Order: sequence, then C-alpha cells, then structure tokens
Amino acid sequence: MKKVILVTGASTGLGFATAKILAAEGHTVYGTSRDIKRIKDAPFKPLQMDITDDASVNTAIAQIIKNDGQIDVVVNNAGNGIVAPLYATPVDEAKRQFEVNFFGMVRVNSAVLPGMIERKSGMIVQISSLGGLFGLPYQGMYCASKFAVEGYSESLRMELLYTGVKVAVVNPGDFKTSFTDNREKLPFSLSHEKLQKDFDAAVACMGRDEQNGSHPDVVAKKISKIISKANPAHNYLVGALGQTIVPTLKAILPGKMFAKLMNGHYGIK
Repeated sequence: MKKVILVTGASTGLGFATAKILAAEGHTVYGTSRDIKRIKDAPFKPLQMDITDDASVNTAIAQIIKNDGQIDVVVNNAGNGIVAPLYATPVDEAKRQFEVNFFGMVRVNSAVLPGMIERKSGMIVQISSLGGLFGLPYQGMYCASKFAVEGYSESLRMELLYTGVKVAVVNPGDFKTSFTDNREKLPFSLSHEKLQKDFDAAVACMGRDEQNGSHPDVVAKKISKIISKANPAHNYLVGALGQTIVPTLKAILPGKMFAKLMNGHYGIK
C-alpha cells in the first residue's frame, strides 16, 4: 500500500537515502531541509522545513496536508552532533544540541499526530542512535539528546497504544555519511594534557568508525521494511555486529568494566 511519507533532514546521509528508496518504491515522499537548496537531484519532493521553528514546521505540514490530504508516516531523521567534554560544554551549546535532536522531533510529532489519531492510523519512525542506548566519551550531549528520544518514544508508544498509531525507534551504529564532516567540535578549554590527548584520540576514532561504516542505504532499507509492518518492534538496532552487541554487553558487564571497554575502543587509557 502506497503511503504519504515525511522524512526530515533529507538533504544528505541517512535522510536522503531513506527518502530516495521510499520514493523509488512508489510512495509519495516529502524530504525536508532547512535550506532547500541543499537537496539536489532528489527523486522525492523537497520541502523547506526548519525543525527548530514552530511556524516553519506547521507551514510545511499544512502544505503536505493540502497536497495529499494526510501524512501516513513520519521519519524523524534530522539531527546533528556536538563533541566536547561534558565538564566544559556551555549550557547554550547543550541547549542547541537538544533543540535539533530532541525538540525538533517533538515539534514535528506534535504537528502530525493529531491527524493520525483522528484517522486511527499512522506511524512515527524515530531515528535515534546506538548512542541513545549507552553513553560514549566526548559525545555526552549527543547521547543525552538521543536518550531523551528513547524515553519520549517509549512513553509516546504507551499513550498511543490503543489509537492505531505505531511508534518505532531505529538505532543506527556508524555509517559513512556527511555527519562526520558536519559534526561540531567544541574547543577543549581545560588546561590538562592527558584529558586533551584523550579527547583528540576519541574524536579521531569517531571519524574512522564512521568513514569505515556501511552505506546509508542499509538503514534506508530497514526503514522501508519497518513501515510495511502492521506491528513494528519497539527498537531496531542497525549496524555492524561489533556495535549492535554493545547494549547487550552493557546489560551483562559490571559498570566499571563496561566503561573501560568503551574507553579502550576510543583510545582512552
């Protein structure tokens, strides 16, 4: 059954791949960007939307409803990343991270869900991260924003349980996208040679892991399968086995051992 689908953050990476594949399957797909000029050669319908702005979100949603009458699926993909020591991250920077990764998603859902509830059908697909299931050194604010997505989605699923609207969360690992280049690295403001070295090592490891990751089409194809399900699972972990097994390791290992394991991977010793 063909659907009307909204994919946020569709100018590059996972969002572009998802919108492209869903459109190729015959769905009516709107892919958003705050700067529509960034969406080039799109096989889907580009749509201007700044998820940090209420008016922009509401205008874009209204345009889709005017064109197609309804929205069947929302893929909340838009997001960004900040790397910095948590003890040296200004509150304004933390707010900015949450404004995109969490509150942007809340705005979109709040604009779309009343219509889905009224029709007693629809699906919200939240693009979280494996970093929403366990912490990562020097990506603490990013992880915190994704942990928030997890808690929000779990509660939302409970609230919508008897409405016909489904909620699924996708937790990707590292994939080769422009996310690496777009990640913002805040200055290391503390005068501490050892911690500065740890920070630099961790940031370098993040980039290597992502650039050695799989093509974003892997996630896009998983999302395609999810939206075809009448009863999707709560969470879908997508990525290399060495990454998707980490939540299990977190559950069975002592906390100190798990922290050492993660630090070791990022070159922190």
